[in-house]
Amino acid sequence: MKTLILARHAKSSWELPEVEDLDRPLIEKGLIRTQKSIAFLLKNNINIDLIISSHAKRALETAKLYANALKYPLQKIEVNTSIYFSGPEDLFNVVYSIPDNIQTAMLVGHNPTMTQFANCFADKLIDYMPTSAIVTFEFNTDKWTDIELCNHKTKHIVFPKNL
Repeated sequence: MKTLILARHAKSSWELPEVEDLDRPLIEKGLIRTQKSIAFLLKNNINIDLIISSHAKRALETAKLYANALKYPLQKIEVNTSIYFSGPEDLFNVVYSIPDNIQTAMLVGHNPTMTQFANCFADKLIDYMPTSAIVTFEFNTDKWTDIELCNHKTKHIVFPKNL
C-alpha cells in the first residue's frame, strides 16, 4: 500500500510587486490555514516518509511547516524544480521516482497542477484546491510506478475552511 498526500502551498503575499514569483513569502492567513491541515494530519496519525517540495519559497516554507509538525527532518525535504510551473505528467514523473521503500509521500506544490493531478485519481472531481489544502490517496501497490494501474481510493480531501 502506498499513500500519496498532495499539498498546495500556504497563502502567500501578492503585495510586493518587486518580489519575483519564486520568492513570494507566506502570509499570516496562510500559516493559520496550514496549521488546520497539520492538525488534521496529526489527529489522523498520518506519518510521512518523504516530503518533496517545489523550490518556490512559499512551497518550501509550507513543506517545512509540515515537516516540523510531523517530526520529519527538515534536511530530508527533497526540492524538485519540476514541480514549479509543471503539468500533471511532470508530477507523475516525480512520483515514479520515489523509492519503493517509501510508503507515504507528500508533494507540496502549486495550482493548477495540484488540482489537475489530484483529479487523475479523485473519486469525484475537485474543482479547485485552495491554498493549504491536502488530498490523500491510497494505492493498492508496492511500486510507485504502478499508481496509474492499481486500485486506489481517495482517503481525504481537506480544505482548511471546512475544518
